[in-house]
Amino acid sequence: MSIVLRNLVKTYGEHTVVDNVSLEIADGELFVLLGASGSGKSTILRMIAGLVPVDSGQVLLHGRDVTDLSPQERNTGFVFQNYSLFQHMTVAENVEFGLQVRKRPQAERVVKRDELLALVGLAGFAGRYPSQLSGGQQQRVAVARALAFEPSVLLLDEPFGALDVKIRGALRRALRDIQRSLRVTTILVTHDQEEAFELADRIGVVDHGRLLEVGPPAELYRRPQHEFVATFVGEANLLGVRSDGGRVRVGELTLPLPVRLAEQDPGIRWAALFRPEELAVAREREELSEPVLGEGVVEEVLDLGAARRLRLRLQPIPGVWPLGRDFGEAGVALLAALPWKPGSDLEFRNGDRVWVGVRGYHLLPRLARTFLILVDGTSGSSEALEQGFRLARAMAASVTLLCVAPTQSAGERIVAELREALARQKPAPAFKLRVGDVVEELAGETAREAYDLVVAPGRSEDVKARLSERIQSEVVAGITSERLVGSSPFPVLVAHGPRPELKRILLCTAAGEPGKLDVFFGGQVARTTGAAATLLFVDGPAFGAVSAEGGDGRAPDAWKRRFWIERHLEQGLQTLAAQGVQAQVSVRQGDALEQILAAAQEGEHDLIVIGGHLVQTWADLPERDLSIELVARADRPVLVVKGSFSR
Repeated sequence: MSIVLRNLVKTYGEHTVVDNVSLEIADGELFVLLGASGSGKSTILRMIAGLVPVDSGQVLLHGRDVTDLSPQERNTGFVFQNYSLFQHMTVAENVEFGLQVRKRPQAERVVKRDELLALVGLAGFAGRYPSQLSGGQQQRVAVARALAFEPSVLLLDEPFGALDVKIRGALRRALRDIQRSLRVTTILVTHDQEEAFELADRIGVVDHGRLLEVGPPAELYRRPQHEFVATFVGEANLLGVRSDGGRVRVGELTLPLPVRLAEQDPGIRWAALFRPEELAVAREREELSEPVLGEGVVEEVLDLGAARRLRLRLQPIPGVWPLGRDFGEAGVALLAALPWKPGSDLEFRNGDRVWVGVRGYHLLPRLARTFLILVDGTSGSSEALEQGFRLARAMAASVTLLCVAPTQSAGERIVAELREALARQKPAPAFKLRVGDVVEELAGETAREAYDLVVAPGRSEDVKARLSERIQSEVVAGITSERLVGSSPFPVLVAHGPRPELKRILLCTAAGEPGKLDVFFGGQVARTTGAAATLLFVDGPAFGAVSAEGGDGRAPDAWKRRFWIERHLEQGLQTLAAQGVQAQVSVRQGDALEQILAAAQEGEHDLIVIGGHLVQTWADLPERDLSIELVARADRPVLVVKGSFSR
């Protein structure tokens, strides 16, 4: 193997940029690292080149461990996006630079220079300066310079990103020809899917510092194993589905699970992938020879010359929910690709009713949800465990217990007791022991690992008993709200009080919280637990008043405000319906906090779900965080959804 990476890790402070990456690249292979901006792909490349030090792990080039060697000792050629040519040197001097540093004879330098300039299509340009060249020509010089000293590995970091489309295409073809001619092992970093598919022998998809999947382009496109890969590599219609007896149902379709996966845990989540070209569209159901997915409406026709694409919206499909949808999105949105056929008179227009069939599909397991349950030795920990495990079983999540204690011995005692008490608990938890401040340790853990939900103890009588009345309210509120809820980048369930069952959920909605994540996540909880849901809107200073103002800052007319509230609630109901959750609506007047508490009490709700709501105050006072105030006063579990999670 030309390149072997073993468990590479790179962190900056608490942020992990490269997370345990291992990879093998064969001799002469052109390998592409594909990922979005900030995914960590360029850092991986720079670690291979020696431009960024490795925190842990190994880099081997042609069997030689180069982890601790300087860039000059690794024999790698590197091409940057911004060319990085020496502006005061001619093209000839730029290409010869690496050879000159290595003290190669002038005659050898000239021969190699002319050979490479011819190879990259710049013969006769040796005497020009970079300022006299186009962007594409400068990048060709950069490639020639990187190849001049015959590196064992060529590394290219977004080399065509600054060029226009036509020049990019020409340079891609030139690079592929050069790489095949020289058989130099090459890694190219890009965020451009077309570029990756055109050049790569294999592609590695990177997300949040992790190498999710590696394979030939066609394999990643047709049979991805991760949701992110399915959606990042090409257009994807991705639907969440449930398994039943070794198969899944999507409307009228019954799709068998892959044999190797059918025997796995029945609680596993699945996604059905339909690529646009795998969908058939007809005006009448009888015209389809393929199995029928459903009936819908054409929302947009995109004429791309060689093909047409239709944006469709189907009626809701029982037991199926679209993934990656927007708030208020109704039904099931799909993208279908129709090839152009000579003489075809099949035309579709916006608003046409159509039937959709399926030519092909791929089933992939969804990433298991991960829950973190905080245990701090107080009586509230038992409630966190009870409620956390209940949700974990319903939502097929894995569980990690974070045990935080003031001393190592106390922590070990807590862990030993928990292991014995939870020996038969399903799912079986993993344990992590930390010594120190509860909230600081929680913040450190959630910075290192991603979780779909953090479950924390609520107000504890043990804590109250140890505090004087003077400081009690400040410290207890700090433990359960501002410090804990405010520090977590993920949703937090504060387990106030024992709740033997989860039958009713109160979803507190507003117009201003980011992404309406509380409705999405609350809908997931309702769908998986079978709980009844109520969508609550409080018409007061906290919920929507700022967003509903007119352009001059004055409140709109009453009928306009009523229309705006009804539209917002309709979107919320559509969002829940898309997840298979039918909810009722409640609108109350008055102070938001008091009305939420009253609604929860009157409706006997077992869980309150709220997003990052801010309460409007006087201009000279800071905004109040309604979710933190709710956590401090509620007598039942509160789920605060401020961060990110898997939909």
